[in-house]
Amino acid sequence: MNFLSIFVLIPLLMLAGLWAARGIKAIRGVMVTGASALLIASVVLTFLYLGERSAGNTAEMLFRADTLWYAPLHISYSVGVDGISVAMLLLSAVIVFTGTFASWRLQPLTKEYFLWFTLLSMGVFGFFISVDLFTMFMFYEIALIPMYLLIGVWGSGRKEYAAMKLTLMLMGGSAFLLIGILGIYFGSGATTMNLLEIAQLHNIPFAQQCIWFPLTFLGFGVLGALFPFHTWSPDGHASAPTAVSMLHAGVLMKLGGYGCFRIAMYLMPEAANELSWIFLILTGISVVYGAFSACVQTDLKYINAYSSVSHCGLVLFAILMLNQTAATGAILQMLSHGLMTALFFALIGMIYGRTHTRDVRELAGLMKIMPFLSVCYVIAGLANLGLPGLSGFIAEMTIFVGSFQNNDVFHRTLTIIVCSSIVITAVYILRLVGKILYGTCTNKHHLELTDATWDERVAVICLIVCVAGLGMAPFWVSHMIGESVLPVVSQLIP
Repeated sequence: MNFLSIFVLIPLLMLAGLWAARGIKAIRGVMVTGASALLIASVVLTFLYLGERSAGNTAEMLFRADTLWYAPLHISYSVGVDGISVAMLLLSAVIVFTGTFASWRLQPLTKEYFLWFTLLSMGVFGFFISVDLFTMFMFYEIALIPMYLLIGVWGSGRKEYAAMKLTLMLMGGSAFLLIGILGIYFGSGATTMNLLEIAQLHNIPFAQQCIWFPLTFLGFGVLGALFPFHTWSPDGHASAPTAVSMLHAGVLMKLGGYGCFRIAMYLMPEAANELSWIFLILTGISVVYGAFSACVQTDLKYINAYSSVSHCGLVLFAILMLNQTAATGAILQMLSHGLMTALFFALIGMIYGRTHTRDVRELAGLMKIMPFLSVCYVIAGLANLGLPGLSGFIAEMTIFVGSFQNNDVFHRTLTIIVCSSIVITAVYILRLVGKILYGTCTNKHHLELTDATWDERVAVICLIVCVAGLGMAPFWVSHMIGESVLPVVSQLIP
């Protein structure tokens, strides 16, 4: 069996184990065992990948395997990874592991919740290891469908509305995406849906690229919170349970940026060069609009949700700059944002579980009562605003340096405008930290408030270590990513 198939097999075994489990201890045991196995597998894969590269293996994708599924349309179970895929798998494993502990005390219907949570995880892992267009789309859909039930059943607030809105908008994006994938397949005249082979043929007519590129980029861009199709994201985040918000913002939204880069940009480079300015404007709006919107929110989850719109907009913005430095920054931003937004949502869920409110106006003085959670919240905020030594700084600096390499008025002006989001982010983060952590606690439940439990500390500490590790030692990651970005960028350079 191919090593990469482990990332699909483990969630399948977890589903079987959860189905057979009786009692909360057995359910937790299955989840911890499975999540730990996925994390170990992703770490092992990282070392294997780095070892192969050190040994001089120059193949674009490593650990390849192909099994024909449906001959008439040349659909195969084709898997393989490069540095970008390995980084995304590692991120996904960390979020699933920490999300399991963040859901440790979830009630009711614990088994059903973890079944859907695991199915969502399987879709994410399957998407990142796939190199067949149809297989990628299949796992993409598997990752989206569980969100409806996870929010609609276990969410809070206007959960039915949020679940329906999220599902309809993402399914709308999927429709664009499916049309784009079929257009790429039939337009290329290929006898395969393997994206590597389609890229090597490089024979999609320019006129067709100009049709399929916008559809494909838009299809993935909806999941990446591309303006003006971002409105599902804040409502979905605000209503989702804690671990679902972590996985949704930390990993699921990364499928959008990854798909735009891996499929839209790679397979249709001429159209990307011709039409990138349109999407650059839209992503620039996403970045600045998301930051300003976060400033005026009073709900902790909505603040982080609009912050995610801004930071995910930076990913798409960097991809569209069409150079290696900016594209490397985009992947670093995916990793950084995935970790720090998962940390934010985990902390917000823990604070809400104690204070029973997410309204900033009703929170104050938490530092005295919950010092551990409060210090962790400060660290998450500093990472979000780009403090040197944490992951946000290296990612954003790489993006802006790469973006400024485009020596023309349009790109540099847009880059300067987008840079203003750094200041806006600092404003709402510092104001938020000062408001909820300091002063006198006025919450009506203040006498009952306690600090983090052991399971919550496991989740939070793991995420903080990753955020600090990426910020202080980013070079091995950026080198691994940069090597894998080059084949795509080389197609984009006119």
